[in-house]
Amino acid sequence: MIDKLIDKIVEMENPVCVGLDTKFEYIPEGFLEGEGSALAYAARNIYRYNCALIDAVSDIAPSVKVQSAYYEMYGYEGVKAFYETIQYAKRAGLIVIADVKRNDIGATASAYAAAYLGQTTVLDDQETAFNADFATVNGYLGSDGVLPFVELCKKYDKGIFVLVKTSNASSGELQDKVADGRPIYEHMAEMVEEWGIELVGRHGYSAVGVVVGATYPEQAKRIRERHPGMFILIPGYGAQGGSAAGLLPNFDKNGLGGIVNNSRAILTAYKSEKYAGMRFDGAARQAVLDMKQDILLAFRENGIAYR
Repeated sequence: MIDKLIDKIVEMENPVCVGLDTKFEYIPEGFLEGEGSALAYAARNIYRYNCALIDAVSDIAPSVKVQSAYYEMYGYEGVKAFYETIQYAKRAGLIVIADVKRNDIGATASAYAAAYLGQTTVLDDQETAFNADFATVNGYLGSDGVLPFVELCKKYDKGIFVLVKTSNASSGELQDKVADGRPIYEHMAEMVEEWGIELVGRHGYSAVGVVVGATYPEQAKRIRERHPGMFILIPGYGAQGGSAAGLLPNFDKNGLGGIVNNSRAILTAYKSEKYAGMRFDGAARQAVLDMKQDILLAFRENGIAYR
């Protein structure tokens, strides 16, 4: 799956991942329709909104990231919208990252892995549940919480992104603590490389990747230098303060090695003065194109180019 993601990035010359962290209040009032209980009404309209956005960007963006919390808050109807959004995006040809940050130990980790990346056995049948292409995983519980995901990555050609240096301001409270002379996030990156050593694809990157926030370019530089075969999911661009220039340490000279998530600035682009007067889906498409150009300009200025 990591090679499929990289192939799409190269084909589109675009390392942008559209984050579908969709809240009901993001949806224009004129788009809303239907009836029912409040949670069901919200969930169905969120799904409809996501479909319109997917239709608008599927030919220019390689991937979407669907954040489960923004669906779980609407109850079981929201979880259904989460599932349906994943399926719609996959039918549109997008690589889908389920941003679930799941983990536990032993059998529970195996159940999470089966839910998002594998299959569930019922009597004599095996069925896929959510069937995402990638899932985000919290590795800070240790190996027994990650290896079940790795095994299913091998079995079903899937991938994971393990939290290493996250974009939130307080991440350093734990991740920057020094142990054995180095920050904890570097120890975690080493563990991730070991977990993914058997899943390196033809582009030289492992399907077991990491999450490194765009707000921490110096840490990204250290991780890239130590782990050249590590693919990076990069949140924090735009609203959280990450810049195109700050993204550069994540990428190699060919523009490979990372994918950059942006959620709110795309989901609500129609509210921005820059896109005033545009319908929400057209504004979202233009926001993706503008973000792409911002990143490619930084690439060109630093001698980075897709080859």
